[in-house]
Amino acid sequence: MKSRSHSPHRCRIVVTGGPGGGKTTAADLFRREMGESVVIVPEAATMMFTGGFPRYPEPDAVRSAQLAIYHVQKNLEDIQATRYPDRILLCDRGTIDGAAYWPERDGDFFKSLGTSIEQELARYDGVIFFESAAVGGLGIEGGNPVRHETLREAVALDAKLRSFWSQHPRFVVVHHNASFFKKISIGLALLDEMVSELRRLGMAEGGE
Repeated sequence: MKSRSHSPHRCRIVVTGGPGGGKTTAADLFRREMGESVVIVPEAATMMFTGGFPRYPEPDAVRSAQLAIYHVQKNLEDIQATRYPDRILLCDRGTIDGAAYWPERDGDFFKSLGTSIEQELARYDGVIFFESAAVGGLGIEGGNPVRHETLREAVALDAKLRSFWSQHPRFVVVHHNASFFKKISIGLALLDEMVSELRRLGMAEGGE
């Protein structure tokens, strides 16, 4: 898979995973550690739902919401990449996440948006996947006010998300750990390793 051709940005990483995985905590800690070299693209769904965007369970409503989330997420990423072309772009979820929430009756998520999973995966240089705490039977209650999934639903979403994102050639899983501190520490180390690798690749290409 080739990297994106529309932008010179060489380090766009998506941090994703099932509900209650710790991805947002890890992304924020990484930004604090790295300072201005990192720019976070916030999770579009959380922004929209906490801002008053309606959230209803009916399939038509879910479909409309996921279409809107996709476009907001995509444009948030592109705005930040344009504004900060030389910084690490850390995306709290990505454009593919909506596929896990998409109503089955509406067919293929990507076809409905006029895109493909290959095109969407190519937007990112790497994927760090934080497995949901629900996989280990732990509660997923936390600071996200829009989270409403049961443990069973969270496990199912985790599996769906992983089936899509694992198709990326640079996909890394941060497995569930009974210790949240250890899990986040492992995730941060893997994220740092991925950033270092991408920077080396960027330097090598720049010297060609």
